[in-house]
Amino acid sequence: MLDNRKISPRQYYIMVSLYIIGSAILVIPATLAIEAKQDAWIAEIIAVAVGLLILPFYIQLGNRFAPMTFVQYTEKVLGKWPGKIFSLLFIAGFPFLSASLTLRNVGDFMTTQVLPETPIEAIHIFFLCVVILGIRYGLEPVARTAELLFPFVILSFLLLVILIAPQIEFKNILPVMENGMKPVLRAAIPHIAFPFLEPIILILLFPYINRSQESGKALFTGMVIAGVVMIVITVLAVLVLGINTGRLAYPSYILGRKINIGHFLQRIEIMMALIWMITNFIRLTLLFYISAMSIAQTFKVKDFRFLTFPLAIIIFILSIETIPNSVYLQELVKIWPWYALTFALGFPLLLLGVAVLRKK
Repeated sequence: MLDNRKISPRQYYIMVSLYIIGSAILVIPATLAIEAKQDAWIAEIIAVAVGLLILPFYIQLGNRFAPMTFVQYTEKVLGKWPGKIFSLLFIAGFPFLSASLTLRNVGDFMTTQVLPETPIEAIHIFFLCVVILGIRYGLEPVARTAELLFPFVILSFLLLVILIAPQIEFKNILPVMENGMKPVLRAAIPHIAFPFLEPIILILLFPYINRSQESGKALFTGMVIAGVVMIVITVLAVLVLGINTGRLAYPSYILGRKINIGHFLQRIEIMMALIWMITNFIRLTLLFYISAMSIAQTFKVKDFRFLTFPLAIIIFILSIETIPNSVYLQELVKIWPWYALTFALGFPLLLLGVAVLRKK
């Protein structure tokens, strides 16, 4: 059966904020600093601002088909079979592929920083099993789990900010705009694509919110919370680590290692690892859930849980094959903005344009 249970706007904005923070909190400061150096924080602010400016378009599109699911809406606008093809292309090309990349991020982090002796395949299988368990219970239990874990994430983040404050050196942020605006913009563009174009995926949950008139406000609230967290963590990385931020794979995780209060409270980087694992669990669960539900609706499968194991196997294979090494990941970062733009702006604009022309 399809999932008919509803979530509240509060639960939705909590899931949005955890989803957006997701993989980004550990890797984004480094990717920004590679291009922008000590101006990475400026690039972060630009990326958040552009993401919030694009958000009203997504909210309008989400509200336009809120009574219907994404699959139902595309079939109504484009016709039955063109709509099915359009839905499958979007789901497979964006949320489903993003799920495999998210799983790979989890595996890479765990095998390089926390459990170096553990095969990455074992990490992927364990994480996928937890995600499948959550999906099979449905969206509402996942939302309640996010609601339960959200205070822990925020409190841990605030604790990290307070404890790392003595390590701040304001000279690390100088000189501001040393190389002009071009490096800052080059750094901001990939970050806009990941993760601030991904609300197009999250609006697919609009039909499952019990007070649909508050969906847009909830999405905006979640984006603001995530944006503030991302700005703060990037500023801290630059102030504490300086230009070395761009040379580190996970600068936010290294911040935890820098904490040293009276030679007693030291090396609590595992706190950042727990934040990252929680946010990535919610992120991967939502991506998997949206993919499974949409595919089930496309093929008129009554019970979407039937698809969880086959889809998990595909995600597992893609997670191993999509990024064979770190060099490939660097190339992926260069092309991802154009790929994301195709699905996050190109597909919605095409769908909206056809709907307007056909007065649907």
